[in-house]
Amino acid sequence: MLNSKFLPAIIIAGIAIGFAAGSRATAPSTVTIDNFAFTAASITVPVGTEVTWENRDDIPHTVVSAGDPRVFKSSPLDTNDHFAFRFDKPGTYKYFCSLHPKMQGTVVVQ
Repeated sequence: MLNSKFLPAIIIAGIAIGFAAGSRATAPSTVTIDNFAFTAASITVPVGTEVTWENRDDIPHTVVSAGDPRVFKSSPLDTNDHFAFRFDKPGTYKYFCSLHPKMQGTVVVQ
């Protein structure tokens, strides 16, 4: 049986756990590369999120930030290779594949 003097602390702890679980990023943090496209082409994530790109295409692709200076740049990713970058500052980050420049995407960090 619970002691009633501990009940407020238990309720507060439960609420805190609920808020912590609810504060996790609900946006996808993985971008798939397939059929010469980034999917999703635009994602929005909270500050501190690590976004991973996975190449599922049968030819190499890169992930390169479009800004100057470059914020991130992958080496060529072969099939099933991954590249990850942690976004620690808010902003809009446009990127592209340097091997196929028509492939473009955006990460919005809030």
